[in-house]
Amino acid sequence: MEDIEALKNSIILAISETTSPDGLEELRVFELGKSGRITNMMKSLGNMREIERKIAGKELNILKQSVSGAIEKKKQSLLESKINEKLELERIDVTLPPRAQTIGKIHPISQTIDEVVSIFGEMGFSVAEGPDIEEDWYNFTALNIPPDHPARQEHDTFYLEAKSKGERMVLRTHTSPVQVRTMESSSPPIRIIVPGRTYRCDHDSTHSPMFHQVEGLVVDESTNMSHLKGCLIEFCRAFFSIEDLPVRFRPSYFPFTEPSAEVDIGCSITEGTLKIGHGDKWMEILGSGMVNPRVLENCGIDSKKYQGFAFGMGIERISMLKYGIPDLRTFYDSDIRWMRHYGFRCLDVPTMVGKAAR
Repeated sequence: MEDIEALKNSIILAISETTSPDGLEELRVFELGKSGRITNMMKSLGNMREIERKIAGKELNILKQSVSGAIEKKKQSLLESKINEKLELERIDVTLPPRAQTIGKIHPISQTIDEVVSIFGEMGFSVAEGPDIEEDWYNFTALNIPPDHPARQEHDTFYLEAKSKGERMVLRTHTSPVQVRTMESSSPPIRIIVPGRTYRCDHDSTHSPMFHQVEGLVVDESTNMSHLKGCLIEFCRAFFSIEDLPVRFRPSYFPFTEPSAEVDIGCSITEGTLKIGHGDKWMEILGSGMVNPRVLENCGIDSKKYQGFAFGMGIERISMLKYGIPDLRTFYDSDIRWMRHYGFRCLDVPTMVGKAAR
């Protein structure tokens, strides 16, 4: 048998001189492969006498471990060298100014949510959040929505698979469940807004299966319809940056408010172009009303002592109206050209007054 120590030194030297992963793999196969040199030497142990076999076997095992370790170490070294070489070639000087075409933009939905939060924040509202996957109680029952209401049907609502007891969770159809959770866990006075994602089975130029809403809730001992009207009129005028924007309230029906009202803003259409402001037409933008006493009682609040108002609107809808975006579906197309046109600069911080520049 060859001199094991000399063989080990020659193999280690060959490994250290290897400059590529492919060359290292060829060397591994030549020495340790199924027909490799060291492998064949291990196979030849069976032809030796027992005493010689023990001595040679021990030496060959040490040789095999040494070679394997050296190969693995060299493999890591080559990998690190390759990574360092790539990093060097792709190095970026972060002190250089950015290229104009690669400046990121804030999505109109994010910008609109920030604007809404800013306006209502000035009015003393705080932001509340809740889960997207809800129980039937929070999404429907606690909000006084009857079992046979169309909103509970599968053609309108996304249901998850039933649990062991037959109960099915839903993707929330509005952000109102957060109002219920807040009333259950907090004592009046309550003044919150709830921006977030909602889900319904609908998809066209003005509807999406996933969209965003913001809802508001005020509960205390003295709140009345005049407070609701004043709050929403001021919001509409601040959001659209029109100081005397016409706003009207029309009687409507929602299971969770009584009385209920839809809110319209003034507008006009000239040569197919919609303009928000004074005009001969009205456009509905949100729903509102005084919180139904049943909802208060369902949440553990004494309806004889407390009352409140609630409202809700679609983020995409008011964003489309304010920034002239014609098709809802384009919000989710991930088209960089659309983002460059409708997106906002990172320093376009929303305020109570003035329209953020694009």
